[in-house]
Amino acid sequence: MKITGIELRRIAMPLRSPFRTSFGVETARDVLLVRVVTPEGEGWGECVAMSEPRYCSEYVDGAADVLRRFLVPALPAVADAHAVRRALRPFKGHRMAKAALETAVLDARLRASGQSFGTYLGAERDRVPCGVSVGIMDSVPELLDTVAGFVDEGYVRVKLKIEPGWDLAPVRAVRERFGDELLLQVDANAAYTLADARRLAELDAFGLLLIEQPLADDDLVQHAALAKRLRTPVCLDESIESARDAAAAITLGAASVINIKPGRVGGCLEAKAIHDLCVAHGVPVWCGGMLETGLGRAANVALAALPGFRLPGDTSASGRYFATDITEPFELADGHLDVPTGAGLGVDPLPEVLDRVTTAREWIRL
Repeated sequence: MKITGIELRRIAMPLRSPFRTSFGVETARDVLLVRVVTPEGEGWGECVAMSEPRYCSEYVDGAADVLRRFLVPALPAVADAHAVRRALRPFKGHRMAKAALETAVLDARLRASGQSFGTYLGAERDRVPCGVSVGIMDSVPELLDTVAGFVDEGYVRVKLKIEPGWDLAPVRAVRERFGDELLLQVDANAAYTLADARRLAELDAFGLLLIEQPLADDDLVQHAALAKRLRTPVCLDESIESARDAAAAITLGAASVINIKPGRVGGCLEAKAIHDLCVAHGVPVWCGGMLETGLGRAANVALAALPGFRLPGDTSASGRYFATDITEPFELADGHLDVPTGAGLGVDPLPEVLDRVTTAREWIRL
């Protein structure tokens, strides 16, 4: 497939409410979209990097720069997703930027051939169960009201963001209010150290599905030590950037569950490789989220329909974060989202909405 040009487009997406984690508060998403143009049509990819390098080392301005200066010029004259992956391998890091470019190329090719992302990846379900991620709140009563709203909407699992000083009390309150029937897990975003092991072990009393990324992203050894001291399964997120990382974590006993985010690991091809590895080792996986628009959400939902995704993901409905999405919204039905069946991602940007939220555009001719 010959690529004739690539557009880098920045859009501003205000969130319906502030989203607070242990590394900061987000009130809006500065999103970088990649549009690949070919003689047969076009394809879209969404870069999930944040405005500042807090979740990881990547950030939106840096992603745009590396795409412009290095990744796009490295594309082969005739490309598919695998060729893109090989061409970008010499450049260290920048997995979120790489994922956006790979997704856009794959979307263009699948649209041209009439095949959906789900079919291409090997999806076995036509809808996926959905969880919701709840940020750190100002008070426990506010948290309980928020969780009640999501339970009423039908989400089948709730994830609570935690940090030192906001952990045992909110988790206890949610468990007491909603009972053992609620599937509940927590996410620390690397906010703790191994010195906090005794306190983290107190979470065992609440019957959690898992504790996500309790320690630093670059320390598998201490995660393995922590896992031996907890009954709650340890899940890794930021620590896993490749199938090689996943293999090391499984070998060390650092994780018994793995969160897969296509953007974090460099794209859907690497995400599927991690999935296949985990299936081979009997390790359950689930699909995380990065507050994506409908374009990124479509890829996540297709991935989450693979057989190894045995836990509900953070593939929430569009309305969880945005009053108006740039695609037709993903809507919750009986706690599930439908897997798009159209060619490629199966969703398209709404031109009038996209134009309204666009803050910058750049065209790169190949």
